Amino acid sequence: MGQKGVCCCCAALRPRYKRLVDNIFPEDPKDGLVKADMEKLTFYAVSAPEKLDRIGAYLAERLSRDVVRHRYGYVLIAMEALDQLLMACHSQSIKPFVESFLHMVAKLLESGEPKLQVLGTNSFVKFANIEEDTPSYHRRYDFFVSRFSAMCHSCDHDPEIQTEIRIAGIRGIQGVVRKTVNDELRATIWEPQHMDKIVPSLLFNMQKIEDVDSLNGTRIGPPSSPTGGEKEENPAVLAENCFRELLGRATYGNMNNAVRPVFAHLDHHRLWDPNEFAVSCFKIIMYSIQAQYSHHVIQEILGHLDVRKRDSPRVRAGIIQVLLEAVAIAAKGSIGPTVLEVFNTLLKHLRISVDFELSDRRSSAGSAAFSTSSKESDERIVQNAIIQTIGFFGSNLPDYQRSEIMMFIMGKVPVFGITSQSLDTSHLGDLGTRRIQIMLLRSLLMVTSGYKATAITNALPAPFLDPLLSPSLMEDSELRQLVLEVLHNLIDRHDNRAKLRGIRIIPDVSDLKIKRDKISRQDVSFMKKHGQQLYRHIYLGCKEEDNVQKNFELLYTSLALTTIELANEEVVIDLIRLAIALQDIAIINEDNLPMFNRCGVMALVAAYLNFLSQMIAVPAFCQHVSKVIETRSLEAPYFLPETIFKDKCNLPKSLEKHEKNLFFLTNKIAESLGGSGYSVERLSVPYVPQVTDEDRLSRRKSIVDTVSIQVDILPGNSTEDKIDSTEEITFEALKKAIDNNGLEEQEKEKRRLVIEKFQKAPFEEIAAQCETKANLLHDRLAQILELTIRPPPSPSGTMTITAGHAHYQSVPVYEMKFPDLCVY
Repeated sequence: MGQKGVCCCCAALRPRYKRLVDNIFPEDPKDGLVKADMEKLTFYAVSAPEKLDRIGAYLAERLSRDVVRHRYGYVLIAMEALDQLLMACHSQSIKPFVESFLHMVAKLLESGEPKLQVLGTNSFVKFANIEEDTPSYHRRYDFFVSRFSAMCHSCDHDPEIQTEIRIAGIRGIQGVVRKTVNDELRATIWEPQHMDKIVPSLLFNMQKIEDVDSLNGTRIGPPSSPTGGEKEENPAVLAENCFRELLGRATYGNMNNAVRPVFAHLDHHRLWDPNEFAVSCFKIIMYSIQAQYSHHVIQEILGHLDVRKRDSPRVRAGIIQVLLEAVAIAAKGSIGPTVLEVFNTLLKHLRISVDFELSDRRSSAGSAAFSTSSKESDERIVQNAIIQTIGFFGSNLPDYQRSEIMMFIMGKVPVFGITSQSLDTSHLGDLGTRRIQIMLLRSLLMVTSGYKATAITNALPAPFLDPLLSPSLMEDSELRQLVLEVLHNLIDRHDNRAKLRGIRIIPDVSDLKIKRDKISRQDVSFMKKHGQQLYRHIYLGCKEEDNVQKNFELLYTSLALTTIELANEEVVIDLIRLAIALQDIAIINEDNLPMFNRCGVMALVAAYLNFLSQMIAVPAFCQHVSKVIETRSLEAPYFLPETIFKDKCNLPKSLEKHEKNLFFLTNKIAESLGGSGYSVERLSVPYVPQVTDEDRLSRRKSIVDTVSIQVDILPGNSTEDKIDSTEEITFEALKKAIDNNGLEEQEKEKRRLVIEKFQKAPFEEIAAQCETKANLLHDRLAQILELTIRPPPSPSGTMTITAGHAHYQSVPVYEMKFPDLCVY
């Protein structure tokens, strides 16, 4: 009798490969594989590789029979023999043998015995590590993907067995990935039907460690590198390593297939709120994939945000926070073409969030007030997350891209009366539009933070400066504050703003250690072109009735930063003219400002002129400023910032009775600067803001109802000369005296040209031309109306005009107003 009850005659007639296979199995399976006979079988297989397929088929037949009969000892021996044959034979003929091998592994995985499943997995992993000479394109691993994924979700009642099976499933998935992912022609593993099984299985096991650590409160940030023992014993750590390896092998064409199942898993298990696990997953994704593919992930997150735009605010906030983490990593490397897409999508969702917030507010009533308030608070979380993401992404971009994003955001800010590429806020109403404006400016503030342009023209190009300054004319103090803060970010190129924080009288400016460079040609050119625009918005900003202390502090900082970064001698003169004009606002009070605002403007002028005088270091100028400040501290402390901005400050009833020594006088300043070589002629020309189209685009009262043409005849005009009450000579009064026999079309064209000229030409040019035209107007009026014009008896710059029985009081020639701007 031969081995295992087979007669000798029958055994001799059996094929040799079967006899060799039978000989490796001992009588008692406990004795294990017969090594001597295994060596014979191996030598035979190597010598006759054409027999490998038959050897494999016979081993598979025996193993299937032993599995059915529960003879697990012989199953272990059969698998050990298969593993050894697999490792020993590397030739073309191994491919038919592999089919038998995989069939046997599948049999083990299908069994309900955990030990056999683990055994089959181990064999498959060994096979996966073998590098074949040529790929087998007909071989598919669909069954193994499904089976290993199912093992990853094992719910065995025994925790040890459950962990063992899950680990086997993860290792099996890792083997499938390693076996298939390297060959570009064998891309079946990246098909959605496989990724939809592999990725959720890995995330399911990764989630377990997150749950445990969140309960213990021990895990903060990315996981530490596990030791070798932890990798084998911890399914979560092994799953994370496998997930990283899978993503690291992903290419351009299959990146999206690997990422999309992550969203499905997070949605199904409601892991966006709270979103700690979601953030952890996408950090792993962003650090594992190749840097040039980062924009694919960002696009997928943006797309999912669009899909979930109707979900609860906290879910959307969770997705946006994940986007923030992904953007933070992607901004350090390649971000691809998605820069504008990121901002466009976020701004769209910002508008949607505001829409939801306002609709909830409108629908609130009675008992629902509490829940509505909670919804509004949740929407604010979404909005803040969007702003934070926009700001963080923008602040990490290179300068050339950041400039584009600044322009892009500014173009989205809605302006009353304009319909352009800005966000559609027509259905949101005034409140919703204001909310959008504030949040976009907050986003812009974050984007501009830390931006250092070599030339101010790069930071404030004309297409950006004009829309930026438009909101500074709005009747909203918060909007104006944000505009000024954005302006500070762009102007302050030497980080001096922190040293200027808070409006105050600085005893010694040198203690601040102000950093500054010599003014460049580009900066000089910028101030010649746009300086009047900056002065105008500071001037108008001081005239707003709703100004609070922060507004005055920011206006003071704007003046100080302009002095540090952009001021040459010509700009210094302009800034002094602006400061004197601000003082006149408070003294004359044509806008009926509250007493707090008037005193606040006086304090602002004092603080700034104190700073400016020390920066230019003209002793006589410093002496005049110090003397006025000292007098104010004794007689009118409410004109100083340290007093007026206290919580309790006694305000004066009026400013008309104050002495001249409490004010900064133009003639005194001109004398002090003239002795130091400054060209002070322009100091005698009062500052008047230019009128632009921005006034009609903003919801505020008209800056000037009539354009004031101020002509200075004699030098030496000072503040005390302007306080006298005057009566206006308007164009309507003079128009009757002029012979209008010209054609109407010519008159209209002349009027259009004059209006355009007064809107765009520099004030100095207008003043010079108007001085000449004043003399011509004098002669013309005398000829037509037979007016008697008496020249002023003293060089006060006034004249008296009589026409018939009408008598006009003495009027400063530099303050003649023409509503229609038509001067012949």
